[in-house]
Amino acid sequence: MQLIDIGANLTHESFENDFEQVVADAKSAKLSHIILTGTDLVTSKAAQKMAAKQPDFFSSTVGFHPHIAKSVSSIELSAAKFLSCAAHVVAIGETGLDFNRNFSAKEDQLRIFEHHLELAAELQKPVFLHQRDAHDAFLPLLQKYRPNLVGGVVHCFTDTVRALHDYLELDMYIGITGWICDERRGQELQRAVCKIPEDRLLIETDSPYLLPRSLHPKPKSRRNEPAHLIEVAKSVAQYSGRELADVVKSSTENAIRLFRLPASLTLTTS
Repeated sequence: MQLIDIGANLTHESFENDFEQVVADAKSAKLSHIILTGTDLVTSKAAQKMAAKQPDFFSSTVGFHPHIAKSVSSIELSAAKFLSCAAHVVAIGETGLDFNRNFSAKEDQLRIFEHHLELAAELQKPVFLHQRDAHDAFLPLLQKYRPNLVGGVVHCFTDTVRALHDYLELDMYIGITGWICDERRGQELQRAVCKIPEDRLLIETDSPYLLPRSLHPKPKSRRNEPAHLIEVAKSVAQYSGRELADVVKSSTENAIRLFRLPASLTLTTS
């Protein structure tokens, strides 16, 4: 059984000099597929281009991170809609609300988030969602559009058990990152992960961010990579009381189902 990283920012500048090696390391670590995250128009275009070159290993998303909501123009939104129809684009996002830092005004974040939800409903593609310190504003919009959405994942989930329950009630998938490997910040997530049903679980690295702190020996670089995805799976298994093989199997099958990836990605290769 192979691993699928449902969220990696490989368009990030930190991968410019060794991108091919990062991909080779990911394949050596038994990854069969990576979904490249678009966080603005530039990265969305770059991710789609990468996916078009290696469609057997990459897919991509198209979206605008809530941090930049204030600067997203109508021209960019139109261009993103066109790009979202391209081959190998499997989801709309990254999109959502982030009231932790408020790099963009809440009104701008809400406007751009709703635009993404409308687009996902129109194109019948799943949503790739970001929510931080914004659950009370995020949930009503998600509830409003959920009947018209084909599905989605709350990526990099770090919220409360109550929020988890709300998203599961909407039949959303839950993305777990290296946050669960953090003995300082990840304790609440470690307690909550057992409440995620096997058929709702997804795993991701969010590379180059959230390097698992449980890695031994410690890497020389603090940059996270898809090759470290197995560490996330191990922590999910540890804190949920499941077998590692079951975590890998269910998360891979869930990714294939949500993002409509080839079923052949479940096959074990040498």
